[in-house]
Amino acid sequence: MLRNLNGLTGHRILAADGEIGAVKEFYFDDREWKVRYLVAGTGGWLSGRQVLISPAALKAPDWNSRTFPVALTREQVRTSPDIDTRRTVERRHELRLHRHYAWPLYWGEGFYTGTLAGGAPLPEEALEDGEERPPSEEEAALHGTAAVTGYRLHAADGPIGSVEDFIADDRGWGIRYLVADSGLLLPGRKVLISPHWLEKVDWDSSEVFLDLTREAVRRSPGFDPSVPVSEDYESALYDHYGRPKLEAVLPPPRRRVNK
Repeated sequence: MLRNLNGLTGHRILAADGEIGAVKEFYFDDREWKVRYLVAGTGGWLSGRQVLISPAALKAPDWNSRTFPVALTREQVRTSPDIDTRRTVERRHELRLHRHYAWPLYWGEGFYTGTLAGGAPLPEEALEDGEERPPSEEEAALHGTAAVTGYRLHAADGPIGSVEDFIADDRGWGIRYLVADSGLLLPGRKVLISPHWLEKVDWDSSEVFLDLTREAVRRSPGFDPSVPVSEDYESALYDHYGRPKLEAVLPPPRRRVNK
């Protein structure tokens, strides 16, 4: 099912032996637009520290009670690498995190599962701070939903509004749509924009550029955040833009973005 990510903030995260904290936001990568971590605020028991939880640790969510059970213990979380989520989360930080929990890697050619499946350990030198280096063009960067909310949206022929929310599927955690407040076209109107329809994202200036015209966006099916996205709505959306609906379940094309 498709979920509004900003609507999931505040959901409690429950370990096998007690509560870890509550969802603050989500981190997604800028290559495949998939959620890679839930950011959990731990409150008083870890002095307010924020920790990253991979979707790989999630059990079946309880949507009625607004809880995310996870296959972790509070001790595992307490002893996990202390990553400053207020700064850029780099690949070396992720390596430490995945090694600590024996989580699968979502990048590269291998599938590391540590002691859970007897996978080869990560090379120790990859975990050392060592010399700082910028991410390569093949390396995805992570972005927080809280930070990207509010980015200015531009159609091919002018501004249309801003990013208000994100729609992701609750199984593979791929971001299927950005929810756009198209107030510069029609006040109070919301529309959905697929990552496939992005021309580029300028992360430095907080701007998203689309390969759609303002008129096409203005005439697109409106979106009601209180109503779940249905297959009929998606079909109407893709028909409007003349795009294949298969795009909805495929990763977006790997376009260069400004970082």
